[in-house]
Amino acid sequence: MEEKNKVTSEQINQLYRKLKEEAENSGYHLNFDKKFTKELIEGLLVNEIRYGYYSCPCRLSSGNKQDDMDIICPCDYRDADLNDYDTCYCGLYVSNKILSGEKELKSIPERRPSLEKRKGKKPDTANPIFSVPLPVWRCKVCGYLCARNEPPEICPICKVKKERFERFI
Repeated sequence: MEEKNKVTSEQINQLYRKLKEEAENSGYHLNFDKKFTKELIEGLLVNEIRYGYYSCPCRLSSGNKQDDMDIICPCDYRDADLNDYDTCYCGLYVSNKILSGEKELKSIPERRPSLEKRKGKKPDTANPIFSVPLPVWRCKVCGYLCARNEPPEICPICKVKKERFERFI
């Protein structure tokens, strides 16, 4: 690791405590392996220094925030990965089954579409449901939906910032 990207153990511990509290208050769990989890958190902090955001430490970031919005931790794929595999892609978040030892933590397949597929995604405007009076915003992390002129500053469910919402309808 380059010296300019070095983070301190206090920064790691501070973010660990913050993420653990947020996770537990929202019904999620951080990986029980503290050493592994803190290594991931160090990667998040290094990526924040490099790019200005918590890009997933297990994926290749472009350095362009708009292109990487789907992999800013917690990534858009976390809940689907937890539902299907009981862990997110990098293993930072785990299910109760893994937490209790009922299931073993294993690597999982990458769910993130290729860049070409992500860029080619267009909304379905032919559907009559698009005539609702207010825009409907969807949290790309947890799927929370709300109808209002602007997305909320912070998702009331998973606590990600406004920028993680997309116009759903």
